Amino acid sequence: MIIIYITCESLKQAEKIGRHLLEKRLCGCVNIVPQIISLSFWPPKTGKISKGEETILLVKTKEENFETIEKEVLKIHSWQTPCLFSLKIDHVNKNYYQWLLEEMK
Repeated sequence: MIIIYITCESLKQAEKIGRHLLEKRLCGCVNIVPQIISLSFWPPKTGKISKGEETILLVKTKEENFETIEKEVLKIHSWQTPCLFSLKIDHVNKNYYQWLLEEMK
């Protein structure tokens, strides 16, 4: 199992992407964490630290779905380079994991 961490510009966008991935049965569950504060160097190579608000979309899925999910997200995400990476989960409740697998393709 992996969790894919995706930053989104808004709650609306995170929900749109999450619903899209669920409808395609690429994941079993998503969590949305609204209104986080982000600090980063932006624009690139300027040395300027920019402050912004983002929403985090957490996608619970199996490892073999990562590339397909990445392609689907990049098709509909408004940002050219969204933060998108996976975290490997080493331990998970067996009943939860079985349910998650049953909800995916």
